[in-house]
Amino acid sequence: MTFTADLASTSFSNAFASDNQLANAVPATTALFKRLSVDDQLAVLWYVYTECGRSITPAAPGAARLQLAEGLLNQIKQMSHAQQLEVMRDLAAKRNSQISRSYGILSPNTKLAFWYQLAEWMVQSFVVPMPPGYQLSRDGEKVLGAIKQLDFGQQITVLRNTVIDMGVDPLAD
Repeated sequence: MTFTADLASTSFSNAFASDNQLANAVPATTALFKRLSVDDQLAVLWYVYTECGRSITPAAPGAARLQLAEGLLNQIKQMSHAQQLEVMRDLAAKRNSQISRSYGILSPNTKLAFWYQLAEWMVQSFVVPMPPGYQLSRDGEKVLGAIKQLDFGQQITVLRNTVIDMGVDPLAD
């Protein structure tokens, strides 16, 4: 095969398109997630942390200062399941509450670890578990599928992007 300028240009364009698609996967997946209903967002987070959690989340708790969120987590753990669900909905919907404001000041890694701990407690039924037979919406399935297609670093970035915006930052005005 003879190497020509046209071949080099085509090869570069294809490589660039592939890299560009990889680079766009994170913001595109994050945008899809943010368009989901609050309940679908919570369900996707739960599925990601439980189904993919063995590869996605071990880095989150180790990297975070979870002790900064322990009081908040224990407060949620002491609530009824109905109250716990409402708190999670408040966080995802960015409703202004004491817990949303407390969550809002946590670091991104601590927020990742916070949701990881909630997912672990959901599996153990300390926090409201997923309803038996729960069916994720079609849009939720698409987002979950998109997350599963990403590499480890991209998955963590999508998770970080989604949980960073939850809650209410009392310092932002």
